[in-house]
Amino acid sequence: MKSKKYSKVAVGGTFDKFHDGHKKLLLTAFELGNHVEIGVTSDAFGGLKGDIDSCKVRMNNLKAFFSDKSDFVVIPLNDPYGTTIYDDDFEAIIVSEETEPTAVEINEIRVSKGMKPLDIVIVSFVLAYDGIPISSTRIRRGEINQEGNVVE
Repeated sequence: MKSKKYSKVAVGGTFDKFHDGHKKLLLTAFELGNHVEIGVTSDAFGGLKGDIDSCKVRMNNLKAFFSDKSDFVVIPLNDPYGTTIYDDDFEAIIVSEETEPTAVEINEIRVSKGMKPLDIVIVSFVLAYDGIPISSTRIRRGEINQEGNVVE
């Protein structure tokens, strides 16, 4: 097996209305990490965003999309940090521009606990055809679809 840059990476999100931005974020994690832990916001935690698919549905969507991959785990997240503030084996966290501040908080917590900070890998937004980033919120509103095409 070809060794990748990191042995273990973390990536997390709500992953509602699974779209091309999510795919770019997660594929980056798989490109960089030998083992990928994907945290998916729980119903209670993710529900703060409004009307979203259940955690079970969102987790199953991820598992189905990555059915050709083997070295990953999908876990529910009940807070913004997940296991990254407890597990010393993580070497990096893959985030979007939007979630970079959470990664900075995670590193502050890790350092305060005597843990090594994570490398933060920032993945740029995927733009819809109208030049505005693809987001689950925009998809829920009916502005665009998962590929970023404008809905007429």
